[in-house]
Amino acid sequence: MTEQDLQKTALHALHVELGGKMVPFAGYDMPVQYPMGVLKEHLHTREKAGLFDVSHMGQAYLHGLGDEDVAKLMETLTPGNLTGLKPGGMRYTLLLNDQGGIIDDLMVTRALGFENSLYVVVNAACKDNDFAHIEKALEGKAKLERLEDRALIALQGPTAAKSFEAITPDVAEMGFMTAQPLTVDGIDLIISRCGYTGEDGYEISVPNDHADAFARKLLALDDVEPIGLGARDSLRLEVGLCLYGSDIDTTTTPVEGNLNFALGKARREARDFPGADIIMEQFDNGPAKLRVGILPEGRAPARAHTEIVDEDGNVIGEVTSGGFGPTYGGPVAMGYVDAKFAADDTKVGLLVRGKTMPAKVAPMPFVEQRYYRKPKA
Repeated sequence: MTEQDLQKTALHALHVELGGKMVPFAGYDMPVQYPMGVLKEHLHTREKAGLFDVSHMGQAYLHGLGDEDVAKLMETLTPGNLTGLKPGGMRYTLLLNDQGGIIDDLMVTRALGFENSLYVVVNAACKDNDFAHIEKALEGKAKLERLEDRALIALQGPTAAKSFEAITPDVAEMGFMTAQPLTVDGIDLIISRCGYTGEDGYEISVPNDHADAFARKLLALDDVEPIGLGARDSLRLEVGLCLYGSDIDTTTTPVEGNLNFALGKARREARDFPGADIIMEQFDNGPAKLRVGILPEGRAPARAHTEIVDEDGNVIGEVTSGGFGPTYGGPVAMGYVDAKFAADDTKVGLLVRGKTMPAKVAPMPFVEQRYYRKPKA
């Protein structure tokens, strides 16, 4: 794909103006870093607040066409408890195929301001297939409204809430994994308290024609700096979050991906989601392979596709994501291993440039997740 073929988000000109190093990503021309550099961008997000352009993600409303709850319809495609969502409630869930493989991971919110509708956000590289899959499966029962006229901005970090409050105080009391529509300076926003860094923060859906001005308003706040895809990747890796297409895909099930939390209890009991027989057999008896955290010894990181071996040199798995964890202070990785080797502290080897580098299986997250929790009354 040539540079001319790449799509541009509504913030593209701003990225260039800010000195962003632009690279192809999921069909878009996106900033991988700014002059501050990946390391400082990562640490700034952990210490203050970072602003990310995630407009390449797919946004849509799913509107029910009849009397049946649209969340119930969406449950026919996912293993999450979506009917249990209160208005404004959000859930991480998975689109599954009939073999239990993960088509994509996504966020689903029971939309406020609409009767019997969901607000859905899916991954950039998957969005066309995801939306086609949903439309085909729910044809005649629900209508998908793609929100292609909206950008998506993520504000992440321990001072994200304090910073955002300066613009709209209404966000301060939002709970983690909730969303609501808000009008700020005459702009209609959809604001979700969630993110992909392990820190407190928000994802802000804003009309394309207001995105540049709104991003500049956020960047004018004292603690906020622009952050690129490089730091976004190291931030999510440190807190053990999957990247679709690397750590999970159609060849992995939720159980193999160590995502059992995404299988709602009532859904496990009903076994009424795609691939349920395969997934629940693994849930009950254990999978043959499992996604685990891996800590290499020394300072050299293990990158994706590095083979993992046991102490006898037999290949037992592969790294799916790896790099240096700036907050952790050393190399971190995740990958799949034969389930017999999945216990914490199991010694393994990593084949790097023909040499075996010692490592061990380790629990994730490597760095504490610090999502906002409302104080108990």
